[in-house]
Amino acid sequence: MSGPTELELAGQVIELVRRLGGPTAQAEAVVTRADLALTRFANSAIHQNVAESTVGVRLRLHVDGRTAAGSASVVTADGLRALVERTLTAARLCPPDPGWPGLAPPAPTPDAPGVDEATAYAEPDQRADRVGAFVAAAGGLSTAGYCRTAHRSSAFANSAGHTAQGRSAEAAMDGIARRDGADGVARRYADRLSDLDGAELGAQAAAKARAAVDPVELPPGRYEVVFEPAAVADLLQNLSWYGFNGKRYAERQSFAEPGTAQFDSTVTLVDDPLGSSGLPFDAEGTGRRALTLVEAGTTRAVTHDRRTAAEAGAESTGHATAGAATWGPMPRNLRLSGAAAGPASPVGRSTTGTAAGAVVDTDTAALVAGVRRGLLVSDLWYTRVLDPKSLVVTGLTRNGVWLIEDGTVVRAVRDLRFTESYPRALGPGAVLGLGAREVRQPDRVDGVWWAAPSLRLASWHFTGGASG
Repeated sequence: MSGPTELELAGQVIELVRRLGGPTAQAEAVVTRADLALTRFANSAIHQNVAESTVGVRLRLHVDGRTAAGSASVVTADGLRALVERTLTAARLCPPDPGWPGLAPPAPTPDAPGVDEATAYAEPDQRADRVGAFVAAAGGLSTAGYCRTAHRSSAFANSAGHTAQGRSAEAAMDGIARRDGADGVARRYADRLSDLDGAELGAQAAAKARAAVDPVELPPGRYEVVFEPAAVADLLQNLSWYGFNGKRYAERQSFAEPGTAQFDSTVTLVDDPLGSSGLPFDAEGTGRRALTLVEAGTTRAVTHDRRTAAEAGAESTGHATAGAATWGPMPRNLRLSGAAAGPASPVGRSTTGTAAGAVVDTDTAALVAGVRRGLLVSDLWYTRVLDPKSLVVTGLTRNGVWLIEDGTVVRAVRDLRFTESYPRALGPGAVLGLGAREVRQPDRVDGVWWAAPSLRLASWHFTGGASG
């Protein structure tokens, strides 16, 4: 690699702050080189292959009791100087910041899993091979979606003498198959591109699309449900953003009550940033680590950056991100696991079955088998929070809903609107079964994933048809 390294660039920014801002200025800088690539397909053909390589610098500084942040993508000497100068100017115009928590002191950076070099430097034809396999496995159905890869190399430095550096790589695939206006979906997130099986995903999406034709209307009401991993991922995302967020907790806008049994005893939630090829430090240089948020149904913790930790009299949990002053620190790699409350596949056994009909894996099949009358739901979307304190969410189903009677999927159902409190739906006694296998689902934000098994819940409130 020619030119200065990420750590050298971060050090240059800190030195410029010392020279231009004076000896009392406190500063932290993060430099990230990112190689992002996306192969997109529609109408069963690749129509877009894009890639970008960028270098970005984020600077936050505190001077004369005021805090400001800035960013830049020009990393020449003049570009870095301009970044520091305009951020210092912004700080002078900002109001005083009495809650400034100070800088992270020097500390070792946790060990992180190694990066798969083949994924980091994947070629377009490797993504195209998976797209081709997805399309072929769909057996003539119309397909659409994407396969993406990402590689990041990042370094941190601050004026307290703390430095850190690390790399990450990821791959994801998300696709649908369509038949007669009915869609089926399959998506995965992985550390290695080689772990994405386009044929398996395409076969699953096609099987679900074929099973979703000719849906019937169902009346609104409360139904027992089996959620597949794609739907469970939406639960985890909203619990993360609104429930276990240290800023919202401090503002009393979170349902979280540490020490209280708020969830079913089968539920354990762990934020696991180093459970994959992720960066080992956050935006403030704090080491990232696994954090248990819910243990056997009891809420144990919320996430903190340095600011929210100082307000709470706690320590940062390594969840600082750019923009956290506005949005707050939140889990970004959440795993749902626990002892299965109903029949499910044994831990360690492969749970991927042959795609046939609406149910495409044995974990989900085991949960469906226990339902007398309820619904199988593939996916949730367009979810919006109505009340953050109780986390009441409204949204829609999509990509397949089916009626279950006496443990058998009997027919497709039209999409439904729901309004439900996510913590209530996962509360004590409400979880009737958890699949044994956690399937990582990609988020719209790179580097964010949700590890979700299939999930059986006693009650979910559907308020009407999707058009209502």
